[in-house]
Amino acid sequence: MSDIKAVLFDIGNVLITWEPERFYDRTIGEQRRRALFDAVDLYGMNDRADKGESLPEMLDDLVTQHPEFRAEIRMWQDNWIEFITGEIPQSIALLRVLRAKGMPVFALTNFGAETLELADRHFSFLTEFDRRYVSAHMRIMKPDPQIYAAVEADSGLAPGTLLFTDDRPENIEAAVARGWNGHVFEGPEGWAQALVSHGVLTAEEAAV
Repeated sequence: MSDIKAVLFDIGNVLITWEPERFYDRTIGEQRRRALFDAVDLYGMNDRADKGESLPEMLDDLVTQHPEFRAEIRMWQDNWIEFITGEIPQSIALLRVLRAKGMPVFALTNFGAETLELADRHFSFLTEFDRRYVSAHMRIMKPDPQIYAAVEADSGLAPGTLLFTDDRPENIEAAVARGWNGHVFEGPEGWAQALVSHGVLTAEEAAV
């Protein structure tokens, strides 16, 4: 019998693919996109949103600082849903198989409050988790050890009973350092195999 009592999924690039550069390359061209990203710290702004700061307010500040990129900066909010280039169907199927089997499934994600509301409206499976731990709501981001401690405290589950997948190795390393079971997500096939190796699913159940 497996010791795992809950399975946790990251969202971005585990359940949905999120690729801002691809959107900008398509809409303004690679050269203009490179100039934009060199001049404007859009990913730094996104990290601040993931920590709970207001995305609209930060965008206003960046437009004031970089009026030459006004239209492109506004795209980060106005066209954000187009940064998502697709779903990862097998990951979604695994989430649903786990829940159907009675395994609690949580989300643990670095995500802004405004953009998660938008994503929820477009991807209904994002609301299917038993619990969601969202950095913007918690005001803590992975890989800060405090976010993992907060999950343990809220769920009442011991570190060794948690199995977590994330596409960023540093986030998995931080979880494993606390005693969690972790899997670096490189594709749904590997994640399915990890669920089998941890005794959470049978090979038949994981072959979704």
